[in-house]
Amino acid sequence: MSIKSNIYILFLAMLWAVAPASAQDASFATRSLTPESALKAAQAALKKCRDDGYQVAVAIVDRGGLVQVLLRDRYAGPHTPRMATDKAWSAVTFRTNTVDLDRVTRPGMPQHGIRFRPRVAAVAGGMMIEGAGALLGGIGVSGAPGGDLDDVCAAAGIAAIRDSIEF
Repeated sequence: MSIKSNIYILFLAMLWAVAPASAQDASFATRSLTPESALKAAQAALKKCRDDGYQVAVAIVDRGGLVQVLLRDRYAGPHTPRMATDKAWSAVTFRTNTVDLDRVTRPGMPQHGIRFRPRVAAVAGGMMIEGAGALLGGIGVSGAPGGDLDDVCAAAGIAAIRDSIEF
């Protein structure tokens, strides 16, 4: 056998040895909120805002930004469902709570242009929902008289499911 043939056989042997490893990397597992957990979080956020005297909308999105739950209280403004959804979507897609997105996209900051993208809500009230080190989804609240108060309600929603997502 020639050196060229030996190199070719060695090359094929290496490809054969690597093939099972790359087949294992061809997919991955993810964790998602159940509809029941998403609903529980939304209801807890809505209750917190109601208890504090605010009429709001609450949206829960999955890790891909798709709506799982959307609740709007009786007197919440007509803009609140869309804004709540966009806050939750922004938190998930940028993998940061929207209060932080607000800070890093202010005028003069390098990321300022992000604010002008469709659906981006760079204002407090959107939070990531994380459990056991994984991003599970996002929650957005809109309608309280300030994003900081929306954040309080969103945090209450996450707290309501914390024990069930930290496994």
